Amino acid sequence: MQSTARPCSCAELGSSKHFSANQLSCCYGLLYSRSEADLLLSECESKFKYLSKEQSRVKVYGKWHDIPRQQCAYGDPDISYKFSGAMVSSQPWPEFLSIVRDKVSALCGCDFNFVLVNRYKDGIDYMGEHQDNEKGLDPQAPIASLSLGRGRDFVFRHKSVRHRSRHRPADSDNLKIELRHGTLLVMNPPTNNHWYHSLPARKQLLGVRVNMTFRKLKVKLPNATPSSKTLLDPRCS
Repeated sequence: MQSTARPCSCAELGSSKHFSANQLSCCYGLLYSRSEADLLLSECESKFKYLSKEQSRVKVYGKWHDIPRQQCAYGDPDISYKFSGAMVSSQPWPEFLSIVRDKVSALCGCDFNFVLVNRYKDGIDYMGEHQDNEKGLDPQAPIASLSLGRGRDFVFRHKSVRHRSRHRPADSDNLKIELRHGTLLVMNPPTNNHWYHSLPARKQLLGVRVNMTFRKLKVKLPNATPSSKTLLDPRCS
């Protein structure tokens, strides 16, 4: 699988690449220079308030597990995110993170209202294979992933491969991208409905990595009744 030559939707990213395959569409490139990314990582390390181990457990196949990394979330008022049996409530946006959010939102053409932050202390910490397709997410919005610190491999695997389907579609080979310091990866829909992704352990690697995934969560209309359906915020283009 190779990146195409055509420009991705995030045209302002430095050295941008567009990756496409069977139901996969992603663009990747440099958002912050080395010096800018260094300053931003330093600010993250001093200001982010991570959840305790008890607060950040997930349920997998009926059993609760500690996650192999630190986690916290920031977002608009009264927004929370549920995944793997866990409910993560958002903290108010710090000023520096609001600036990052606005920059990413402008690039993607979407007003993100939530960010999930994961901190990997070294290569031992990892993210297991999963899909970001929870019901609380706006299915028409992209997910934008900002990486700071130690570069790590990010692996996509098509659901037919993971489930060992006999009918494996064409152009569904695994895709690996090294997410480097200061880069942004944008996963456009319907990528997360058809592809799993992971950040495998690399035990020999040293150095902290902080990742921010900006998301658009569904919101309810003001004065909605219990019988009202949850509607999507129309601000996402």
